Amino acid sequence: MQRGAIAWTAAAVAGVLIAVPSPAFADPAGPVVVAANTLPVVIGNLQAWVMGLLAAVASLFLVLAGVYWATAGGDPAQVDKGKSALKNALVGYGLAVLAPVLLEVVKGIVGA
Repeated sequence: MQRGAIAWTAAAVAGVLIAVPSPAFADPAGPVVVAANTLPVVIGNLQAWVMGLLAAVASLFLVLAGVYWATAGGDPAQVDKGKSALKNALVGYGLAVLAPVLLEVVKGIVGA
């Protein structure tokens, strides 16, 4: 019986605390702008991420191309698979090299 009374009392106190509004105090310092970085910094960070991601994926395809080609054992389908992975790696490296140029175009469009 005592536990039930304690539970009801705790529930009543919690209900009162939730039901009674408390004052909210505004920050007198003025509006707060929540911008972490400027647009050129964000675009520069994006450029670094895109180049790193493309280079990592291209390196993965380059390793896969080498594995496919080395384990082909004379199988023309496996050799073609290796050649295809090598082409994909070269495209990925090309995009990684062109990422700064593409981001400069984006900077020109947004006016940064």
